[in-house]
Amino acid sequence: MKAVAVVLAVTVMGSFAPSLGAQPVAGLEYYGDARPDAPELAARGSLQVGVRTQVVEHAGQADILRAAAGSPEARYTRRLTLEIWYPASLAPGQNEHTVYTDVLGSGPGNPARPNTPFQFNGRAARDARPVPPPGTAPSSAYPLVIVSHGYPGSRLQMSYLTENLTSKGYVVIAIDHAESTRADKAGFPSTLLNRPLDDLFVLQTAAAWAKAGSGHFLAGMVDASRTALVGYSMGGYGALNAAGAGISEAAVAFVPGGSLAVHRQGDPRYEARRDPRIKAVVAIAPWGGANKLWDAAGLAGLRTPTLFIGGDQDDIAGYEDGVLRLFEGAVHADRTLLTYRGARHNTAPNPPPPAAAAAGLEDFMAYAEPAWDSRRINNINQHFVTAFLGTTLKAQPLQAYLATDGAGLWKGFPKRTAVGLELRHLPAQ
Repeated sequence: MKAVAVVLAVTVMGSFAPSLGAQPVAGLEYYGDARPDAPELAARGSLQVGVRTQVVEHAGQADILRAAAGSPEARYTRRLTLEIWYPASLAPGQNEHTVYTDVLGSGPGNPARPNTPFQFNGRAARDARPVPPPGTAPSSAYPLVIVSHGYPGSRLQMSYLTENLTSKGYVVIAIDHAESTRADKAGFPSTLLNRPLDDLFVLQTAAAWAKAGSGHFLAGMVDASRTALVGYSMGGYGALNAAGAGISEAAVAFVPGGSLAVHRQGDPRYEARRDPRIKAVVAIAPWGGANKLWDAAGLAGLRTPTLFIGGDQDDIAGYEDGVLRLFEGAVHADRTLLTYRGARHNTAPNPPPPAAAAAGLEDFMAYAEPAWDSRRINNINQHFVTAFLGTTLKAQPLQAYLATDGAGLWKGFPKRTAVGLELRHLPAQ
């Protein structure tokens, strides 16, 4: 694998909201808290969680939007805001509490759905002291999980999952993909080109931070050789492509000028950037299957264990011709498919914030599922992602949680609660 340029500039940022670190945790509601009917592995882990926000810059990247406007050689620096969750030790008087700030809307310049800030509670201590992993061997460091949002979305879109995984011994980095968030949404070609490249750049960056003597707070904390990519919608597309599912020749034509050829199966640039440190993929409602981004050869290029999650009524990514087709076509990957019966596309995000209900139907439906309680989906996702990453990144004996016994009994689910779901597994050929 060819080396990729690592960070050129780094800026540390504080909280986006006034500090509420002295406020007690008791009595507050947090996304991801377990409902009484939550499956077993949804429970929060034993580690306390810290969080920091950081900006990294990826210089010299192809500016596909300016290229479409007549500047084919245009280059620019992509500024990526990252939210980093890590096992932490809290100072006296400090609590696992922060306030995240995100925005509603469909991008800048849309008067019908303007960008409107909103805040919500997080169960993590802002800038808390990192807790070193147990032991001294590199393999004892915490595995890395990189999280990629939908289009448009944000790095905070799945905080119920990022905080939960961190409490179980992972370092989790969620990306604000430039030109693809609700705050800065721009042309779709940027998302098609940059999602896999952003994922790989953040992996390289985290690996550099993890080295002894790097001066970064994650030095000695992260084992980047055990990395998982978690992607929702367009994030799922990016994760699958980054892990080995090269797009088809026909898909390259989606963007004039051939810029997407760097993601095409068989292209030397694509083949050279395969990263063996990616040991697992979680693709939630991944986009592209129904749009024929992948042919059989491209899907066969995926060899990384993959957990697919989707709704069988998905009208954005598709199900029969979308998520299910990707699951069945990735013949060289050991893969599992969790299906929410009756669900559409929103099987990944936090529940709708109160501000979304006040903003109107479209902003509310950017988060909500018509036939499911989002909190229930969140708990189920926590359960299955915990089992999947535990088996693939930590060699934990959790395989039984990823199967049924044939009689409709699902390990870890309270009696009478494993309904509305379907679980399938196919081994690698």
